[in-house]
Amino acid sequence: MVMGVLALGTYWLVRSTPAPEAVQAERVRGHEPDYFMHGFSIKTYDATGRMRSEVEGEVARHYPDTQWIEIDRIRIRSFDAQGRLTTASAQRGLTNDSGSEVQLMGKAVVVREADKSVAGKPAPRMEYRGEFLHAFMDTEVVKSHQPVELTRGNDRFTADAMEFDNVDQVMKLRGRVRGTLVPEPR
Repeated sequence: MVMGVLALGTYWLVRSTPAPEAVQAERVRGHEPDYFMHGFSIKTYDATGRMRSEVEGEVARHYPDTQWIEIDRIRIRSFDAQGRLTTASAQRGLTNDSGSEVQLMGKAVVVREADKSVAGKPAPRMEYRGEFLHAFMDTEVVKSHQPVELTRGNDRFTADAMEFDNVDQVMKLRGRVRGTLVPEPR
């Protein structure tokens, strides 16, 4: 009789317990931002506390499917290991989560101010202009597959495509290249 009561109690308990909810598959999100930032500024610092870079913009959207951040009216200030300033701006920018890669689109301008080079020689101001510039911050490489204009001191170059390695100081201009070299005054 005790066993019968226990069996009925167990049966009643199983019947009155709610059924587990069906596991819902995680909704696959399209290319939709998961957060926004308005009128923002993000600064990064090195191990010694010196500012390494600052990114500002009007609106930023983070896309979790690509792990990229899209920024309207982007402005960047970046300092290299020697403390030399490089600025960049464009109508729109894309950057990865680490900030090591930046794509500038629409009236893109990158400027490295005049300074002394590592060897102690004067390094003239350099300015890159184009509708698209792709900068790799860690390796100090700037590329473009679209027409660019480069101004180095008083010299001016235009090309259909460009790749500049700041570490090795090597500039590759491709396509229709034109240049104006202005001699140094004596």
